[in-house]
Amino acid sequence: MIDFRLTEEHEALRKTVEEFAREEVAPVIGELYEKAEFPYEIVAKMGRMGLFGLPFPEEHGGMGGDFLAVCVALEELARVDSSVAITLEAGVSLGAMPIYRFGTEEQKQEWLPRLCSGEMLGAFGLTEPGGGSDAGATLTTAVERDGTWVLNGSKAFITNSGTRITGLVTATAVTGKSPDGRKEISAIIVPAGTPGFSVSKSYSKVGWNSSDTHELSFVDCQVPVANLLGQRGRGYAQFLSILDEGRIAIAAVSVGLAQGCVDESVRYAHERRAFGHAIGEYQAIQFKIADMEARAHTARLAYYAAASKMLRGEPFKKEAAIAKLVSSNAAMDNARDATQIFGGYGFMNEYPVGRFYRDAKILEIGEGTSEVQRMLIARELGLR
Repeated sequence: MIDFRLTEEHEALRKTVEEFAREEVAPVIGELYEKAEFPYEIVAKMGRMGLFGLPFPEEHGGMGGDFLAVCVALEELARVDSSVAITLEAGVSLGAMPIYRFGTEEQKQEWLPRLCSGEMLGAFGLTEPGGGSDAGATLTTAVERDGTWVLNGSKAFITNSGTRITGLVTATAVTGKSPDGRKEISAIIVPAGTPGFSVSKSYSKVGWNSSDTHELSFVDCQVPVANLLGQRGRGYAQFLSILDEGRIAIAAVSVGLAQGCVDESVRYAHERRAFGHAIGEYQAIQFKIADMEARAHTARLAYYAAASKMLRGEPFKKEAAIAKLVSSNAAMDNARDATQIFGGYGFMNEYPVGRFYRDAKILEIGEGTSEVQRMLIARELGLR
């Protein structure tokens, strides 16, 4: 029989993060979100809890857990707030994971302990202003000169790239041409504060207001040749594999938001009265919330299935795309329904569902749009 229950360790983690989210995040995130402030104190507490080091080995400063542990933590955080959840997701999946997967031992020793502790955040510099979903259309260049890489170009929509604890950005850049004439794209570590590396002001966004997102610029930015991450010319392939893992994590964030909408709607349905009754007594509300719960439950099973294949070392690209597609749809649909249940109050930023509604849309866009997920699923089915 298939058993979808979490292990004792994962369940203990889930309860710990659930308590943290309710007691530490929920009371303060509304004000931080309204001011578009990065939650430095919350991030520091998550670092002390070991959340940024969950999937990494102890010898590199991690907790010795697995990727499912990260997803469980992300889901519980996103039930309360997605800005906090995406800070953790990007810090682990996009900031530290490329170093762990492809870095030299020296690079791991230099960067991973601080990334795992949450003392430092890393960023993932893939998307470019004119590229969007076409990540292979990289225009940023890196020329090898006198023992350095000289970078020129720009990146867009980069999470965790401009905080005062951001330590590095791993950027993709064209480093030459392959024998068949195609772009040779490599990944290069650029430490924060490197001359020629600048961070634009924070974007004014629809949602994720307490998450840090910037456009980046490289103008004759020089870093040592030793900052090449992984094999030269394999940067694009490396980052595609990182995105497969990251889609499972984004699915977990989406499930958390979808479940948070259910949590808030159930509570409100008991409290809000209309025409002499609690609105939860009306079948229209009951059915709407039942559909919301069904979406969250189904999406959770989808990311569990993708994570289980990943942890077994089996191909999981299709399952990750399915999980990301299904869960982001669930988040968007549940946010819309929760806002409807709350009526006018759902349109107010002081209520969590208003924040959920603003945050949900990006989940259908970030780390591969829904259209990209459908493309990946079709390809895995042999439709090319």
